[in-house]
Amino acid sequence: MASGNKVRVGVVGASGYTGAELLRLVAGHPGLDLTLATSREFAGRAVSEVYPNLRIDLAFAELDAGALEDLDLVFLALPHGASMEPGARLVKAGVPVIDLSADFRFEDPVTYANWFGREHAAPELLPDWTYGLPELHRDEIAGAKAVANPGCYPTAALLALAPLVKADLIDPSGIVISAASGVSGAGRGLSAGVHFSHVDANFGAYGYPRHKHTPEVEQELSRLAGKAVTVTFVPHLVPMPRGLLATCVAPFHGGDAAGAARAMYDGEPFVHVQDFPPQTKYVAGSNHCLLSYEIDERTGRVIAVAAIDNLGKGAAGQAVQNANLMLGLDERAGLAAAGIYP
Repeated sequence: MASGNKVRVGVVGASGYTGAELLRLVAGHPGLDLTLATSREFAGRAVSEVYPNLRIDLAFAELDAGALEDLDLVFLALPHGASMEPGARLVKAGVPVIDLSADFRFEDPVTYANWFGREHAAPELLPDWTYGLPELHRDEIAGAKAVANPGCYPTAALLALAPLVKADLIDPSGIVISAASGVSGAGRGLSAGVHFSHVDANFGAYGYPRHKHTPEVEQELSRLAGKAVTVTFVPHLVPMPRGLLATCVAPFHGGDAAGAARAMYDGEPFVHVQDFPPQTKYVAGSNHCLLSYEIDERTGRVIAVAAIDNLGKGAAGQAVQNANLMLGLDERAGLAAAGIYP
């Protein structure tokens, strides 16, 4: 039950970077009560001991699936593949749940199997999940019990491209997305690829041509286009802690690209179209997305650029935005902070 007028919330996988960002946002939210934070690695240790920036009077706990069913809402911040069992259990128990992995983002379980190399464990429950990009699916999210939070790269790319596809301003068969994310996007786990000696003063592409976020972008653009859309997606790793910049290029049919975006996002609390290229520092620590559009007359292509914080609008911030919609709260609650600059 809710604590007073607040909603009792649990964060599963709370010691990862996304989980910790959720703890920070939930703890400062006026309508949410942070009741449970689970961590296999740090169970029994105080949250503030693991993350000294979080002055939260709570200790990490082992995951107890039964305890989750006593909460009013659960965030699953687990690795891909690890959310299927608890996500399915919470759906069956009727507990509102937001999953930040890719486990419930796809309509077709075959897509998941093809791109993630494993069969989906609960394909019969996929219709119960709503894709959690509020700017495209706000009404469905508001009535949902289970929301699949989008990935960070798809969030930026979809917000940049959706107005162009919706208004039929581009050829959707020629979309190229080149995007770069901060190292926190790789998670808290240690590996050679994110070792300081490898990342510092370095810049490289990875995961192409079959990065796992590709079908997510294609699924949502296909919905908008009313036909199958394929994209070329090349992600990059940038030597900075957080932030994401997506540069999307496509053959342009003509028209007003920036105007179409302004019309689509008019009144949106977190998406803003501007006349100059966005930068990641403009949105650091926030749930905002900045967009810009330019036409390359020489090549007949449009260049759409999106900047987000990969842990904010790309993960935890968007999850809280979805929670607000699911719970009937002000969509902006707990997310009012502007970006930290410089």
